[in-house]
Amino acid sequence: MEVGAEEWGRKDATLSDKTARSEYGLTQEEIYAAIDAGKLQYRPAAMHGNPWLRLLRREVEALVAARSGDRYLRERKARTELAQINRELKQLRVQLAALEERRAALLAELAEQADRPARRADAPA
Repeated sequence: MEVGAEEWGRKDATLSDKTARSEYGLTQEEIYAAIDAGKLQYRPAAMHGNPWLRLLRREVEALVAARSGDRYLRERKARTELAQINRELKQLRVQLAALEERRAALLAELAEQADRPARRADAPA
């Protein structure tokens, strides 16, 4: 079995070449050059017929730190996390608005039913 094979299956241990470009500011040429230089391992993958490369996140981060410095790497990671948090907050606001709307409708329905006189079960309709 390949050394470090479990790392390829661990959650968040890998990322696509496209994600590496967007999150860490790498170019496709830099990724290919690092692969050729032996600095990045990769595994070919495809989704719906579209090929992409799986890369190890720790190796991408080491490459970015060596290329641009630790400060740049920390800044990129913080910006990525902030964007993720903002997306989650937006989704939660939408869910909260939907729940508040449903709550108001249910309260109105309950208030409407409370205002009507109660019908007895044995009374004719």
